Amino acid sequence: MRAVVLTGAGGRAFCTGIDRGADVPQPSSPYTIDDPLLAIGPKANDLWKPVIAAVEGMACGGAFYLLGEAEFVIASEEATFFDPHTTYGMVSAYEAIAMAQRMPFGEVARMSLMGTAERVSARRAYETGLVSEVTAPGGAVDAALRAAGVIASYPTEAVQGTVRAVWSAREAARAQAMAHAPHLIALGNLPPERQAGLFRGRGAGGFRTR
Repeated sequence: MRAVVLTGAGGRAFCTGIDRGADVPQPSSPYTIDDPLLAIGPKANDLWKPVIAAVEGMACGGAFYLLGEAEFVIASEEATFFDPHTTYGMVSAYEAIAMAQRMPFGEVARMSLMGTAERVSARRAYETGLVSEVTAPGGAVDAALRAAGVIASYPTEAVQGTVRAVWSAREAARAQAMAHAPHLIALGNLPPERQAGLFRGRGAGGFRTR
């Protein structure tokens, strides 16, 4: 395996994070502050083969753990990006930090704070640097596979060394920011029962795309 294309199942969504309607197991101890999603990305698993994310449909919440550790992101015109945390009384910490490595501060702050009221279009994501290429509807995976094919044709050691070098340019700042995240989440998150009440009350809600 020389290159990886990461995408969702079908065109409705790349990833929408936790299913709020499901019974999600909670940590066994109140002193457990590790977020299990921190361990799902390629870099967290010491994988230095190039990963290209192909986004069709929605990418929100937990999607940012994956997008934050991909080498680059390709999206179809129908893709949208948003962060629902604040809408439901939750701190956007790890997700916002991941996006702050890819987008200008003001864009990350707006997306994180506006919650479900706005969705960032694929075109806007391209303009702000989150996405490197926008394709016609349904074309993100094929474009990602073409790019992966080119990268896979190059000498493996040179490719993986380059992935590691590029990642090192942002690794120190990311690690420092991530260290603050558990404390901010503990301070700012509403209790789970109040979060659930907000979720039921708002439902899907309306939104504006920019």
